[in-house]
Amino acid sequence: MPRLSEKILNLPESETLRISAIAKNMKAQGIDVVSLSAGEPDFPTPEHIKEAAIQAIKENFTKYTQNQGIPELINAIIEKFRRDNNIDYKPSEILVSNGAKHSIFNALQAICNPGDEVIIPAPYWVSYPAMVAVVDAKPVILKTDLRTNFKITPEQLREVITKKTKALIFNSPSNPTGAVYTEDEIKKIAEVVYEKNIFVISDEIYEKILYEGKHFSMASIKELKDLVITVNGVSKAYAMTGWRIGYLGANEEIVKLANKVQGQMTSNASSISQKAALAALTGTQEPVKRMVNEFKIRRDFICSELKQIPGIEILVPSGAFYVFPKVSAYYGKNYNGMVIKNSNDFCEFLLKEEKLAIIPGDAFGMDECVRISFAASMEDLMKGIERFKRAIEKLGD
Repeated sequence: MPRLSEKILNLPESETLRISAIAKNMKAQGIDVVSLSAGEPDFPTPEHIKEAAIQAIKENFTKYTQNQGIPELINAIIEKFRRDNNIDYKPSEILVSNGAKHSIFNALQAICNPGDEVIIPAPYWVSYPAMVAVVDAKPVILKTDLRTNFKITPEQLREVITKKTKALIFNSPSNPTGAVYTEDEIKKIAEVVYEKNIFVISDEIYEKILYEGKHFSMASIKELKDLVITVNGVSKAYAMTGWRIGYLGANEEIVKLANKVQGQMTSNASSISQKAALAALTGTQEPVKRMVNEFKIRRDFICSELKQIPGIEILVPSGAFYVFPKVSAYYGKNYNGMVIKNSNDFCEFLLKEEKLAIIPGDAFGMDECVRISFAASMEDLMKGIERFKRAIEKLGD
């Protein structure tokens, strides 16, 4: 057989998808696994959204649509950006895609040339570096830690920008940490972006899952609007992960190129899902508020429990539905001959010994930590924290 693509062979597998799949397979075998691995709300998609999809099917809205997205959804996205984010876009500045992940990839394809550098603050969402690598650009990792609440500073950003820097990927609220940048913090980062004339891909998919503070979009800063590509979608806020609808707002020239890429790769997003997304953005927002209130209860529970465990350090997340505890105090420990050397060993130990699935921090660029999702039922969270404590006790013996 001829040689396969070296670039793709060297590409890491998505660790979140891999571990979630292992947990699902174990459950299918009848094993009592608690999975706190997936970034997926456990709530059902709201009824009015499902009804809109059913109606679309009944009306035979099952053909190709405009590659860019149906006009009524584009108009709803424009209104959403204006209402929620104080950003004014024209229809030619919007592109609807197959999930926010697809939107980010389209954006990278539109702006990057081989050898360009893209700055990615760590901890980062697992797919950012891989997507940058696929477009033949170079990921430049900018480390943060608990002392800075997992946030970058303007000084850090300025130091790593070079002549090859094309963009910064910015994520607030953050996956995996739940950190949320304040308006003042974002404006100070924006000053560096403007000064250095680089693009920003602002991933705002967790915008509505917020417990403290207020969301602020970098593109609302008028001087920066043409430099910022704002990415969002319906997956997280509306419990629509499987519907696969994301969107971006950006300068018309960027959207034109991203639209061209999408036209050659996937064509339009699902016609039925677009109608469902339209209902999500224009219909009642009460289900979102109820879901976020429940997530806050779960967050408070799991953070309170983790704080009581010796050696575990956490940042209480202000947004998203993850906590990213530092567990490295237990590295070097062993149990029944298994030595815990890193976050991968730690998570393998939890899965093997306690049937608890969480994600190693190494996948997010920070090996000292692990990611725990509280987008799970309170029953699963209670069982999960019990198993986590039992595992820690075994390592403490």
